[in-house]
Amino acid sequence: MNVSRQQPAPIRLVGLTLGYDRHPAVHHLDGTVRAGDLLALVGPNGAGKSTLLKGMAGEIRCLEGRIERAGALAYMPQADEIDRSFPLSVMDLAGMGLWRRSGAWRSLRRNSRAIEAALSAVGLEGFEARPIGTLSGGQFRRALFARLILQDCPVVLLDEPFTGIDARTVDDLLALIAAWHAEGRTVIAALHDLAQVRAHFPSTLLLAREPVAWGPTSRVLTQENLARARNLSEAWDEGAPICAGRQAAGAHDHAHAHDHAAHGPGAHGHHEDAA
Repeated sequence: MNVSRQQPAPIRLVGLTLGYDRHPAVHHLDGTVRAGDLLALVGPNGAGKSTLLKGMAGEIRCLEGRIERAGALAYMPQADEIDRSFPLSVMDLAGMGLWRRSGAWRSLRRNSRAIEAALSAVGLEGFEARPIGTLSGGQFRRALFARLILQDCPVVLLDEPFTGIDARTVDDLLALIAAWHAEGRTVIAALHDLAQVRAHFPSTLLLAREPVAWGPTSRVLTQENLARARNLSEAWDEGAPICAGRQAAGAHDHAHAHDHAAHGPGAHGHHEDAA
């Protein structure tokens, strides 16, 4: 599937606050993810990366603002959120990627060749009958990527896709992500490894429960921005209620004041830190 880069922006965040029990986990987010973006979400632990991906995927509701979505998307949560004790084979797990188009279990036999091809593409040829509970961490992550291949969506959301897996698997999955990007798909991934982000992800959103910077990776991952993210994260009050409007944001205004359109060629239309 080749995805045109001329498609409308697949995700737009408008005055977005996400959280749980009326306590914000990430707030004051405005910006646009363009079709074909390869975007890393980074920030300290608890910065709101997973919450933002869940919101984009429609798994949690907005406390304030909205998320505008155009087109289908595929979402891979963190691996430890998936129950590997359930009696599924590798073929069953990968075949779930066909449910949206073909229905549930009945699609497996009818589409067995497509499933086998997806498993082969991630290095799991011959693993079709293996129970998922017997897989290593890297093998399990490969099976999840096979499921994404079969979902065949223009937008892919990945939550910590490389945590706890071997270097060879990381390299193979990064190559797959690069191939999706070359096709014009939009990929958004929450990541911890900043060297990996600098090497493979041209755009970055740095979060610390609020946007610190969003734009080209080289301009976002500065020592100043990273220090600001750490300070904001350490000062966060877990019991804080939702802010009463932008006037209460005060220190948050830097994340909203500058649009890429004001910064010349290469503007992406999302907001960037003034630093």
